[in-house]
Amino acid sequence: MQNRQKALNLLGLSQKAGKLVSGSEIVTIGAKAKKVKLIILAQDCHADTTAKIFKVGKQNNVLVINEFNSNEISQAIGKKRKVLGITDTGFCKALLQKIDEGV
Repeated sequence: MQNRQKALNLLGLSQKAGKLVSGSEIVTIGAKAKKVKLIILAQDCHADTTAKIFKVGKQNNVLVINEFNSNEISQAIGKKRKVLGITDTGFCKALLQKIDEGV
């Protein structure tokens, strides 16, 4: 299995484990409350949303990655979403490791 698919599977697992929040407003609130450890942003997000999420990430010292498109993200978690936040450090490390290995 490719690293890209493994990374997407991790998103699905974190959703099932209850360690994932979705939607730009909820992710923003979670980042400000220091609950969100990593933000996943779809590559095909609107420019305003992209700028807003990167600003929130920078202000709250949360890494923002945009390696995946909205179809991949939506399929991985079973909901139509473009912005995700992972609240668990273990899932963050595992996902970042897969991305570092190449997606």
